[in-house]
Amino acid sequence: MTITKETTMGEMLRYDREIAYVLMECGMHCVGCPSSIGESLEMACEVHGLEVDEVLAKIQAYLDSKK
Repeated sequence: MTITKETTMGEMLRYDREIAYVLMECGMHCVGCPSSIGESLEMACEVHGLEVDEVLAKIQAYLDSKK
């Protein structure tokens, strides 16, 4: 799966639940919130005052480490 700014939180977590730890380390502690599941990564980052490109890079680094 390719994760982009438009990927929803639900899609990411269904693909790999461990992404939740990356998100929490970035300051996004409500990854299990039902309303966040339909939000894109970009929308969730905006709500939390996070830079989406930085969060996306950390997610990608995590996924790359699993290869």
